[in-house]
Amino acid sequence: MANQQASESPKPVAHRWSLAAWLRKFYCAFRGIYLGSRNETSFVIHYGAAVVVAAAAAFLGCTLIEWSLLALCIALVWMAELFNSAIESLARSLSSEYNPTVGQSLDIASGAVLVAAMGSAIVGSLILIPKLVVWIQ
Repeated sequence: MANQQASESPKPVAHRWSLAAWLRKFYCAFRGIYLGSRNETSFVIHYGAAVVVAAAAAFLGCTLIEWSLLALCIALVWMAELFNSAIESLARSLSSEYNPTVGQSLDIASGAVLVAAMGSAIVGSLILIPKLVVWIQ
């Protein structure tokens, strides 16, 4: 009986829900957004584009569905940029020497940001350009 008990793995301790634990998770997430965006010049462009798009959507009277699509596109680009920043940070922490595989990974991450930005530009154009043409006429 003693051998059987010794070979059994201990049961995991059940953690109770804690407001402090959730607040800590949100703190870490917001800190991640800050750290990911503070040294990236691309974020200035993405933030500026988001402000211009939001102003145009408000001025041109976008519907709730159109606002939702634009907000999702903005979030997608920011998310891709944060992933790219995370990969760049991780690459810098590995080594300061050039590594072609790491370089390829960084290029792929940058490509993901470009794809998100291009897709978002297409969606934004499909929503805003027709409204702008009607407003101009």
